[in-house]
Amino acid sequence: MRPTPRKALAASALALAAVAAVSLPATPVAAAPETAASTASTASAAAACTPAQVVANGGFESGTASWTQSSTSVITSRTGQSAHGGTAFAWLDGVGSTHTDTLSQSVTIPSGCSSASLTFWLHIDTAETTSSTAYDKLTAKIGTTTLATYSNLDKNTGYVQKSFDVSSFAGQTVTLAFTGTEDSSLQSSFVLDDIALDTSGDTAPPADSTRTPAAPSYTVSLTSNTAGTVWTGHESATFTNASSTALSEVYLRLWDNYHGTCTSMPISVTNVTGGTAGALSVACTALQITLPTPLAQGQSATIGFDLGITVPSGADRFGYDGAFSMIGNALPVLAIKDGSGWHLDPYTNNGESFYSLAADFKVTLDHPTTLLVPATGASVDTAGSSGRTITTATAAKVRDFAWAAGPFSKISGTSTAGTPINVYSVSDISSANAQSMLTTAKTAVDAHAARFGAYPYGELDAVIDNNFWFGGMEYPGFVLDLVSTTALTHEIGHQWFYGIVGDDEYNSPWLDESFTDYATDLALGKTGTSCWSSVSWASTAEKITNSMAYWDAHSSRYSTVVYGYGKCALHDLRRVLGDTAMAKLLKDYATSHWYGVSTTADFKAAAQAATTTDLTSFWTTHRIDG
Repeated sequence: MRPTPRKALAASALALAAVAAVSLPATPVAAAPETAASTASTASAAAACTPAQVVANGGFESGTASWTQSSTSVITSRTGQSAHGGTAFAWLDGVGSTHTDTLSQSVTIPSGCSSASLTFWLHIDTAETTSSTAYDKLTAKIGTTTLATYSNLDKNTGYVQKSFDVSSFAGQTVTLAFTGTEDSSLQSSFVLDDIALDTSGDTAPPADSTRTPAAPSYTVSLTSNTAGTVWTGHESATFTNASSTALSEVYLRLWDNYHGTCTSMPISVTNVTGGTAGALSVACTALQITLPTPLAQGQSATIGFDLGITVPSGADRFGYDGAFSMIGNALPVLAIKDGSGWHLDPYTNNGESFYSLAADFKVTLDHPTTLLVPATGASVDTAGSSGRTITTATAAKVRDFAWAAGPFSKISGTSTAGTPINVYSVSDISSANAQSMLTTAKTAVDAHAARFGAYPYGELDAVIDNNFWFGGMEYPGFVLDLVSTTALTHEIGHQWFYGIVGDDEYNSPWLDESFTDYATDLALGKTGTSCWSSVSWASTAEKITNSMAYWDAHSSRYSTVVYGYGKCALHDLRRVLGDTAMAKLLKDYATSHWYGVSTTADFKAAAQAATTTDLTSFWTTHRIDG
């Protein structure tokens, strides 16, 4: 999805409303409905780490709160030095005579976390002229362990961020301490700001990290009303339990219920077979279905249900714009369970929440012949009853299914490499703009395929409407977009990063958006040479790898950091590895995760294996955690 300035404004209010409605904690932890079944499941699972920043008042904006200082002049905002962020900072020494300053805070590092990283920003200036003798020193310690010692020899013109792995202190309460000492003459100032200690990760891999239910197969038959805004029919889902833990329940994600209320739901599921429907949860976007008997590893089952879809008004990824309906994320799909439990994150309108395994779909859509119905997969039209057409779309190894319906204008072509492209335009799109988007789509699909692997979905449909407030949206083999070369190239790039190489879009949005924006730059001949010219982190908590829970609370920063800084980080990685090695890394990485799921840890390991350069400081500097 490509956000636009309009999106940032709208999403802020919508995201707050969504959080209030769902009443889930704003943390990147999978949320589960409060049922007896889920409670029992949680109790038997390995304890998960709740990521936290455990240093209090690390920017000193609350004065001396939580800190112990040797004198009242250490934490200050006085002239002579400046803050890294805000107005306050800690200024140790700078006296020019024999002197010692100390600054300390007691911190508790949670026992449930395997990763703990201490960071701080340090500026050193000095009147010492020597280039060989450390007369004045700053020592950083945690507990009794000295992390680093700096001196007048480390003077710099601005702040430099320092980072240390303090994971070995998990489960302990220790003192974080800084001690600055000066000798008898010539001042040295050690200035600290924005101190943070971030924790993340489980202490050990969960007992069973297998993603299940696996190999889903969906069969859907729907009939529309005259306008294509109401669809009714039946859906069934067949799946296999890949986990060694018996599967006693599954969850359906009814994502588009976000666009209504629990008393007026756009997506209705009734008459469930193959299991017993439980209560709806997560703002009615998750439906628990208890299986008749627990499903052992390797066993398969099928659930079925009647389905109703009512498309709301609005030029949205799920909504109608005049005579044209866009129907994304409307088909219920199975949620994923792994060692962390069920992934039942809330819907986000700021980006994507969608996390699903590659599946097979066969979808039959009975609609008025006056409506064209572009859809995921390869479509075949046959005559239906009087004045109606039956469009049958089949798609293999896709994570979702979307379609549109309306009196579109359609043009078609084939890319140089042989991919059929269809462009469907709403009524106010000129033929020249439609043709331009067809040309862009042909070029983009071939450019991405050459870099990351052949496009596997057969045809590609692009629906063009300049009223889309969100810019563009990706689905397998099907995209929604404005008239924009950059945006359409981006959405087509998502066919690889999200579609082919999957990820948890709610908890790791950078894995699809940063990678796709980087791929877009490459396809458009951009090298990212001035990427960091105006970089400005909003806080120490802001990371490229933050989850949508964080970005929903900081929606104005989402596009800047995840799209902008994220792609810049990948450009920087290319400069570290070299063009050839980076190209090979990404193509090999796509191949090894083809139809699978990518994680930040997977990518970092693959990148490290591609070079003899230690990338530890690279990840820290670029705020890529995980």
